[in-house]
Amino acid sequence: MAVDLKRWLPTTKKEIEIRGWDDVDVVLFTGDAYVDHPSFGAAIIGRIIEDCGWRVAIVPQPDWHGDWRDFRKFGVPKKFFAVTAGAMDSMVNHYTAAKRLRHDDAYTPDGRHGARPDRTTVVYCKILKQLYPDVPVIVGGIEASLRRLAHYDYWDDKYMPSILAQCGADLLSYGMGEKITREICRVFDEGGGIEECKKLRQTAFLRRREENEGELRLHSFEECAKDKRVAVETFKTIEQESNKLNDTVLVQGVGDMDVVVNPPFPPISTEEMDRIYELPFTRLPHPKYAGKRIPAFDMIRWSVNTHRGCWGGCAFCTISMHQGKFVVSRSRESVLREIKEITKDPDFKGYLSDLGGPSANMYMMRGKDESKCKKCHRPSCAWPQICPNMNTDHSALLNLYRDVDSIKGVKKSFIGSGVRYDVAMHKTGDRRVDAVNSEYIDELIVNHVSGRLKVAPEHTSDKVLGYMRKPSFSLFYKFKEIFDGINNREGLRQQIIPYFISSHPGCEMRDMQELSRIVRKLDFRLEQVQDFTPTPMTYATEMFHAGIDPYSGKKVYVAKNPQEKQMQKSKFFE
Repeated sequence: MAVDLKRWLPTTKKEIEIRGWDDVDVVLFTGDAYVDHPSFGAAIIGRIIEDCGWRVAIVPQPDWHGDWRDFRKFGVPKKFFAVTAGAMDSMVNHYTAAKRLRHDDAYTPDGRHGARPDRTTVVYCKILKQLYPDVPVIVGGIEASLRRLAHYDYWDDKYMPSILAQCGADLLSYGMGEKITREICRVFDEGGGIEECKKLRQTAFLRRREENEGELRLHSFEECAKDKRVAVETFKTIEQESNKLNDTVLVQGVGDMDVVVNPPFPPISTEEMDRIYELPFTRLPHPKYAGKRIPAFDMIRWSVNTHRGCWGGCAFCTISMHQGKFVVSRSRESVLREIKEITKDPDFKGYLSDLGGPSANMYMMRGKDESKCKKCHRPSCAWPQICPNMNTDHSALLNLYRDVDSIKGVKKSFIGSGVRYDVAMHKTGDRRVDAVNSEYIDELIVNHVSGRLKVAPEHTSDKVLGYMRKPSFSLFYKFKEIFDGINNREGLRQQIIPYFISSHPGCEMRDMQELSRIVRKLDFRLEQVQDFTPTPMTYATEMFHAGIDPYSGKKVYVAKNPQEKQMQKSKFFE
């Protein structure tokens, strides 16, 4: 049966001709394969641009060798080039925590390695600027977002300037890109260009050095690179400013230039979130990949995203610095509509692999008094204890689970995302809420575990957990008691699969030895274990780089030696 290529965004000149187009407004380059699904950022941005009435073409995984023909095939777009490294930072995608080259890439057909370069954003931008120096280039995605200001780079083991100073892009869009993409399109539609876009929120750009009132000047890249205490002090300011709703413009010098980071947009509304998921996604890889597997697509094909953002603020996690700590949720109706569409797929067997978000059970959870949240600069609303202003009522999520399971064609919905048991177990003092949350835990364990429930205590040492911004391990014991009790009551033989991290800042060998002893006593078979990987713009990475806690100013033990890191990780398997 013939495939209707018009259902996907065009990837070739032939597909443009099928549409009767002579040119395009935007050419979007991505380091990932093109999967037209709302779990893939490039697909979302492409569909947003299309929804603005523009013509957009997408170039997935262009060949950056040889004559650069993939960068030339659509010629000069009428508006600009857009660039993203993909759903992951390219260095995290390519290398293990031990800096060994990975042998596969989940975002490439058949998992093939080598379809994108190291530092993808920089490589793509430099090629485009060399070919078309006068055409604007706008970068976005997690790689650009987390490198928007000076940062420590684990793979080169040195302090790096903003990615803008490296790649030559005209504008950087940070965070989740839907709102800012629509705003950029609006500016161009109104006759503006890149200069006008530099006034928009959630953008960053380079300018000549100048002083302006109302801007917060950070220590320069050169000052941070020279002095680790200055670097961690600067990170603390960036993290605090990024975690509150404000109008502060951050400015950081690099050479004789300034990197300017405008404040973010307020979180989008539920209605705006719903609109994203109503865009005409095919929910499938482009037909060009026929007969090939894209592992990342296989993982999410039967999953449904219910919300974004996370207020957990874990020290090693990049979510709050990219998606934000304010949770934005889809409406119940939007989620149910998507699932009903999934049930129409002839390949769907009735089992949803995941229903959730970055933290599975933060659906519809916001501050009770959001005026307080606007001023608050706590990086975590869950540590050292859950904020009393946070609404942790699981009612909406509990009702959603039951509504989903009542849909014809759905046999079972599993929760594959990590569950924050500390949030579900939190005693609010409100008898109704506490009863609902207890009911949620019961519902989760009885009806939504595919034999194995993933949770993330991360460590057993309270000292290390403090550096991780995670709750005491004593809470995990209590959760395991509840889990085992429900399994015994229901006659179930389910397992908890705990995540643990070795070599996190503050973790010494004796902490790993104690972890190994406790895990053996609990009779866990460890599968979800990893060595700490420092990624740009996280609290843990700053401690790894400087050996200093940015908030207390005190020294922190860090396992940097590759042999010690390996020894710590080996404790998982003793």
